[in-house]
Amino acid sequence: MKHVKYLFMIFIFLFIFILLVENNEAFSTKITLKADFKIAKFETPELNIYLISIISFVLGVIIIWIYDLLERIQLRKQIKRLKKESMEKDKELNSLRNLPIVSESVSPGVQDDDIELT
Repeated sequence: MKHVKYLFMIFIFLFIFILLVENNEAFSTKITLKADFKIAKFETPELNIYLISIISFVLGVIIIWIYDLLERIQLRKQIKRLKKESMEKDKELNSLRNLPIVSESVSPGVQDDDIELT
């Protein structure tokens, strides 16, 4: 599965590279980003679309990495909880296995002499 993942990533990077080479003029265009909030206005200096694309990609990677990190921490806590629960159930099972079977009202059941063979 790892090989398929790496192959898929190579194809994505190849596609992005071809896209950038074919559209060099469009990506070299400079634009200004503006945000007009009621409290304040924000405007960036002129930036190439290349730079905006790279910044967006890096921010996306960082956000996904943080999300994955939080999910891994949550799963580790769940694994610890389940291991603890499993250990408790194993202790309970072992204690029940070690109990002696003591009962005075046990009937003898069917004897070998009571069975008729035909």
